[in-house]
Amino acid sequence: MFADLLSADVQAFIRAHELDDTNQLILKRSNFHGVTMPLIAEQIIGRRKSKDKLPTFYEADNLVFPHGLNLEQCSSEQTAMFKSKSALGVDNPAARLADLTGGFGVDSFFFSKTFKEVLFVEPDTYLLEIARHNHQQLGVDNINYYNETAQSFLSSFKLSFDYVFIDPSRRVTGNRKVFSFSDCEPDLVNLLPQIFERSERLLIKASPLLDLQRGLDDLQFVKRIFVISVQNECKELLFLCERNFADEPRIEAVNILKDNSTVSLVFKRSEERATETKFSEPLTYLYEPNAAILKAGAFKVTSERFNVAKLHPSTHLYTSHELLRDFPGNVFHIVAHVKPDFKTLKAFFPQGRANLTTRNYPLTVKALKVKTGLKDGGDKYLIGFSGLSKKFLVVAEKLI
Repeated sequence: MFADLLSADVQAFIRAHELDDTNQLILKRSNFHGVTMPLIAEQIIGRRKSKDKLPTFYEADNLVFPHGLNLEQCSSEQTAMFKSKSALGVDNPAARLADLTGGFGVDSFFFSKTFKEVLFVEPDTYLLEIARHNHQQLGVDNINYYNETAQSFLSSFKLSFDYVFIDPSRRVTGNRKVFSFSDCEPDLVNLLPQIFERSERLLIKASPLLDLQRGLDDLQFVKRIFVISVQNECKELLFLCERNFADEPRIEAVNILKDNSTVSLVFKRSEERATETKFSEPLTYLYEPNAAILKAGAFKVTSERFNVAKLHPSTHLYTSHELLRDFPGNVFHIVAHVKPDFKTLKAFFPQGRANLTTRNYPLTVKALKVKTGLKDGGDKYLIGFSGLSKKFLVVAEKLI
């Protein structure tokens, strides 16, 4: 299927033009060695996007990349590795996993390193053939492919699975930010009975836009929830369900660092509700939890675990006199309390540049820029936030 695209000349052309303007390439010629220029441009764009997101795929020879949206929506290498190594907790080397939404095949590739057998289900024939080819190029030989929908596969495949993985795609619903699993394709809510007839465990990947409680309301037997951030950017939610599990789920906020190490905070919602929070005016140091903790809602637990005071019930910043280098997030040293006017700030930002941020503050970052005349840049921070008694604006240095 990909013989012309994978010829040595075409592959060399793709690598040689990796940094070129693909629109200009398409305008200059219609094809190269029998391969259309739009397809070549798609491969160039795919390689660019995979360089940081999927380094294993980027570094391999003779891989084929799908349409841009498929590549944008697939897991990154870091999150896929986390799913295969940490989220499932596989203790059976002979285990079988069914990936009901195979897609580009990134998750299945990493699952193949953990499971004896992976069943790859994908209704899009072209996408399935791309995944099959790439897996072969990457040396994988324990994935079986099924060109059908998840619903059809569950009806026709008679054997059981040790694990099922599903990454339902959100249907286009305008600009709605709140959605449920029933808004997705395949409709996971309707598939749950079939899945649990065949498998004891189910791992679900969801967008970070999903409200955790909404997800819990839609699902059954949720044992663990993982909120996954990569270098402080929230990327995905994982719901691990185990048939007949009836206790309260454990939530794990995970931040994956550049070196693939992780920083985690584990708690339960009952613990969050029962925890008493202490409050304070801003002290010497200011702490901002990482994105995973904020999405997970571990606001009171963070205060208790790290012995830091919260500034306000709705301001998710913390403070202390003691420097906590192991705090899971950004750590700032407060240099001065200031007013939002140019004359006052000039002494701290002589170049007229600062990193501005606000939390529960009357002015947006954009409005604060206008009011202060500051532009983005520099080493110091200008942070606006609400305390219990008043609004604060502080100059700060980022330590961690």
